[in-house]
Amino acid sequence: MKIKTLLIDDEALARTLVQNFIKVDPDFEVVGEAGDGFEAMKKITELQPDLIFLDIQMPKLTGLELLELLPNPPIVVFSTAYDQYAIEAFEKNAVDYLLKPFSRDRFQKALQKVKEKIEAKVDTKEEIKNLLATPPHPDKALDRIVIKDGAKIEMVPFQDITHLETYGDYVWIYTEKAKFLKQKTMKEFEELLPSTFLRVHRSFLVNVAFIQKLELYEKSSYQLLLKSGAKVSVSKNGYKELKETLGW
Repeated sequence: MKIKTLLIDDEALARTLVQNFIKVDPDFEVVGEAGDGFEAMKKITELQPDLIFLDIQMPKLTGLELLELLPNPPIVVFSTAYDQYAIEAFEKNAVDYLLKPFSRDRFQKALQKVKEKIEAKVDTKEEIKNLLATPPHPDKALDRIVIKDGAKIEMVPFQDITHLETYGDYVWIYTEKAKFLKQKTMKEFEELLPSTFLRVHRSFLVNVAFIQKLELYEKSSYQLLLKSGAKVSVSKNGYKELKETLGW
C-alpha cells in the first residue's frame, strides 16, 4: 500500500521540488497540495494522509500552529530555513526536518526514515506534543494564540487577553468580548506569554494592562478588578508579585 503524502508549503516552487524528488520512490503517492495552513487543515481532514511535508513559516497559520490544531497528526517532515538552534530542537524530539535548500540525497534519507517510522508504528502524536511543548524558535514565536472553536479557527492576540483561568486539564482564555477554552497547562502559558502577564494565583494569570484596581476582598485577602469587569482572586504570593512588579 502506498504512503499517502500531502505537500504543504506557501511556495509553489518548493512543492514542485518535493513532487519531483518523491515521484522516483514508488512507495509514496502525493494525494494533494496546500499553499497555506487553513487549506492544509481542510485537506488533511478530507484526504487523511499518512505523511505531510510541512513548511514552518507560512502566512495566516504557521506549520507549528497547524500541528497544534490537529488531534491526530500524521507523520511529519518539516521543511525549514531555521538556524542550528531550531534544528537541535527538532532532533531532540525525533522529528525529521529538511533544511532549505536540501539535496536529493538528504530528501531520500527523510523518506527512508518515514518508512522506518511506519514499520515501527511510531507514536507521532507524542512526538508532536513534545515538540510543541518546547517550540524550536522562541524568539520568533508569534504574539498570538491559535484556538480551534468547532469549525472555526480563532487567532487571539496576546494584547487582547485580559486573563487566563485554569479549568482541569484546560485553560480558559478571556478577552473583553469573549472567552475560549484551550487544552494546555497554565505553566505552558506562563512560558509562552510575555512578562506583562503575572501569575497572581495558582488558578489565574493576568495581563497587567487590564488591571483597574486591587481591592480588599476579605480579611487579608485581595482580588483584582479588571477593566473588563472581571474579578480575579489574588494569593499571598500573587500580592507580593504585584507589589514587586508594579511598585505598589
